[in-house]
Amino acid sequence: MQHEERLRIWIEQGNVNISQLFFHHYKELGIQDVDAMLIMHMAAFQSGGIQFPTPTDFSNRMNLTENEVSMILQRLMQRGFLQIVQSKDPQGVLVEIFSLQPLWDRLVDQLALQANESEEEDQKKAEGEIYALFEQEFGRFLSPMECESIAMWLDEDGHSVEIIRAALKEAVIAQKLSLRYIDRILFEWKKKNVKTLADVERQTKSFRTIGIRSGQVQQKTMSVKRVPFYNWLEERD
Repeated sequence: MQHEERLRIWIEQGNVNISQLFFHHYKELGIQDVDAMLIMHMAAFQSGGIQFPTPTDFSNRMNLTENEVSMILQRLMQRGFLQIVQSKDPQGVLVEIFSLQPLWDRLVDQLALQANESEEEDQKKAEGEIYALFEQEFGRFLSPMECESIAMWLDEDGHSVEIIRAALKEAVIAQKLSLRYIDRILFEWKKKNVKTLADVERQTKSFRTIGIRSGQVQQKTMSVKRVPFYNWLEERD
């Protein structure tokens, strides 16, 4: 057989598409290698139009007996990776077929779970770093009571790490490094529904504009102007 003829036959047989996600994560789902190989053969059969391959079909392609194939199919169905559903063939006749949809659903759920776990880990890491940032700005270790106050901002008041970090920045700018001052900032921001850094920027810009208009001292003769700040402790309800 000529090389070109072999290539034509190979192309006409088509390709079997198995998501890379399956190869990366089937072990995490507890799927054995031999089970994964059978799943790939099933996808190949279905791509070729055989929607309900028999144990004999699998055995002819794999180094497994029909009994071993049956055991794998049963295991996959018992574990919720495979199911038999009814469908209509091209002639409209009702037939049974294998469906791998439960497997793909489980795979998506696994990825979502891992994403949530990763997000939670990132959140915990960020929360741990906020304590270190406070100690850096305060130039000392935080007291247990101060640590508890920060924990309350996170857990009870529901402030995000980025909002607490922004409030600390405001206190640094105002040269009023105290948790009481920062707590007042967070209280005012929560009252005004400040939840994002964009909200923070609008809020602080508004207050500083008011401060300039009210006559805050500016050094006109200096090349670098002093940035006005808002005294959050003077905010009135």
